[in-house]
Amino acid sequence: MSKLRIVLVGDARDRERLRASVAVGFDIVGEASTIEAAQALGVGSDLLFVRSNEQKADLTPAPEPLTPRELEVLNLLAEGLPNKAIAARLEISDQTVKFHVASICGKLGVGNRTSAVRAAVRRGWLTF
Repeated sequence: MSKLRIVLVGDARDRERLRASVAVGFDIVGEASTIEAAQALGVGSDLLFVRSNEQKADLTPAPEPLTPRELEVLNLLAEGLPNKAIAARLEISDQTVKFHVASICGKLGVGNRTSAVRAAVRRGWLTF
């Protein structure tokens, strides 16, 4: 009998916990953050992931996906770069960086760039 093939989905801590608890009869063939899974499935931000979280269901809507440029800006935010340095690195204006930061914060439901980086790390979008 062949092993059941599975993909671990969740933030980095969830995937680590799942990896440690996977039974012998399963073959882990991949891992993805929630947003990566939603994008791979080609579904919009209205997707609802249901997962078990220590005997209680955690119903969390998937956040609106970030654009490739927003992901670039987010990674540079995580490096601690100020807007001017991000603008120079990406060859865009300071105002465009401000627009992207505001969009990232809005999509993640946070109020500032530091909280955006924290939220992205919790979701497994950024790893260090």
